[in-house]
Amino acid sequence: MAGCDTRLANIIILGVAFMLIFTAFQTCSMAQKAVLASVNNGTFEGNGYTSLGIIYAVFSVSTWAAPSVVAFAGPKISMFLGSAMYFLFILSFLKPMVWTLYTGSALVGVGAAVLWTGQGNFLTINSDSETIGRNTGIFFALSQCSLLFGNLYIFLVFHGEATIADSARTYLFTGLSGASLLGSLFLLFLRKKRIEDTDNLVSLNASATQSPDTPVAAFKRSFQLLKTQEMLILSVVFAYTGIAVTFFSGVYGTCLAQNEHFNVGSLPTGISRKGLLGISGMLIGAGEIVGGGLLGLLGRRMNKYGRDPVVIMGYIVHMTAFYLAFVNLPMDSPVNESHTPTYFHSSWEVALVCSFLLGFGDICVNSQLVSLLGVVFAEDSSPAFALRSFVQSVAAAAGFYYSNVLLLKWQLLILVIMGTGSVPCFCIVEWMTTRASRSGYQRPGPELALARQ
Repeated sequence: MAGCDTRLANIIILGVAFMLIFTAFQTCSMAQKAVLASVNNGTFEGNGYTSLGIIYAVFSVSTWAAPSVVAFAGPKISMFLGSAMYFLFILSFLKPMVWTLYTGSALVGVGAAVLWTGQGNFLTINSDSETIGRNTGIFFALSQCSLLFGNLYIFLVFHGEATIADSARTYLFTGLSGASLLGSLFLLFLRKKRIEDTDNLVSLNASATQSPDTPVAAFKRSFQLLKTQEMLILSVVFAYTGIAVTFFSGVYGTCLAQNEHFNVGSLPTGISRKGLLGISGMLIGAGEIVGGGLLGLLGRRMNKYGRDPVVIMGYIVHMTAFYLAFVNLPMDSPVNESHTPTYFHSSWEVALVCSFLLGFGDICVNSQLVSLLGVVFAEDSSPAFALRSFVQSVAAAAGFYYSNVLLLKWQLLILVIMGTGSVPCFCIVEWMTTRASRSGYQRPGPELALARQ
């Protein structure tokens, strides 16, 4: 039982650490535009969209080197170093300068690649075939609380504020820096499994009991995995999750804020349509938390029925949300303030229900994707999760690019096509894994695969 307790404690600590880090980072990202617009009375030359572009560009490139960093330093130290980059970026807002903004953005791109690669590796090491579903659910339920806390803070503090005074900015980013630093320190409390634990509990990841790959071997393994049938098929799912995140983290909230049907008279007292952005974000977070908690509770049942029913449920939930967005919001609301007629009477209640569905569907797909990767690439978790991050970040960057020019209906069409294609791709790999497990087949480990080259 000691092994189980250690591994479960690690998952909980990991989830809390990510909750603190991303409460700080996501709140910073949401406030970034308003903060920069208020620096030096609006004369600051740094651009928030340029900063975002730098983050995703560096992130996508850095994913190729991240497995080598994790192989060299181990997942615990790697995640700590990656989280430190987030801390430095947030700290730079205490005294904004153009060069610190863009340098910090590049550092976050590098840190994100290392942090998420280390997270996938560490979660896999601390799971087995019986607990991987439960552990991913617990991790996502805890970490996604950042959406709830961050958006609540934005709604309470910045609602109705046109500018941000220097004193308010200092107060805000001092608190966010503290939360980020605390999250980084939480990572240092992660513990290694004792050797005797492996006598009773077999980890999914061979690196839990064997010496890790060298950095060069990990780098080579990333290219090797990219050619595998499973990784090529799952790349469709990775791409869908990337553009889906782009939609619900940026586009959807903008649509609500720019929907002029949501005027003051049609909303509850004290809430403006700009304020709906924060409420929408909280409900997306609530959907993520409820879904993650439910999947954590149903971990053993999912072992019996498989991961594909959960992904299919997430697909149905997302398609429902996309349809509601299509009939409820103006088509040009992603690109400008709009009072264009909608198919049905534009309802803020429906819009917020849609927010919850977007979060719930996302956790269904992402949690099972992490679980599947941890099983299929048990001995190659670092490069496997790095490749997932690479495809996701490229897709997200493309999504942010076209979101500024495409009408809502075309963006939803892209999501429907990609989502519909991702379901059979996920199911194919899931069924391949199930058949291989029943027949006793195991994919070649990194040593054998590299020896064949």
